[in-house]
Amino acid sequence: MPYTSPPKNYPVEAEPRLPNPILPTANWADAFEIETLRVFSDMRQLAEQTIGSMPRWARWLLAVRNILVVPFGLKSDGLADGQGTADCIDIFPVLDETKDRIVLGFDDRHLDFRIVVDRHTTDRASLLRATTLVDRHNAMGRIYIAAVAPFHRAIVKSVLKNAV
Repeated sequence: MPYTSPPKNYPVEAEPRLPNPILPTANWADAFEIETLRVFSDMRQLAEQTIGSMPRWARWLLAVRNILVVPFGLKSDGLADGQGTADCIDIFPVLDETKDRIVLGFDDRHLDFRIVVDRHTTDRASLLRATTLVDRHNAMGRIYIAAVAPFHRAIVKSVLKNAV
């Protein structure tokens, strides 16, 4: 019997795919993968159980971020442009959803971003890949990503663990 590696039941960094048709102008990206035996009825349920289930410490960081960006005129979340009834997972508007992919994100003055969660079913589990794509428009966008990237990576890894 051939050896198969154990499931990756913890998030591992993966090579992001750039250019990416979801956001062709993206000039920054990262990706993380995890395997899960859990069955999700659809991608919305998967996104709600992962991205929509941020830990308390991540919500605290987002609250601090929202206070800090006010003087710069940046959006505090995807609803800041008056989409109060928008179709969202947590603060992120749903831009597209298929059987095995959901795309969340929004555009702002300093950057546009997308969170893409893909599901690929293997013979033993589902491989989930969360890719963040960012099109940094200007120096503010580059500074912003440099400042939040370490926190972003910790949050993505944390929420992906919710899928296991």
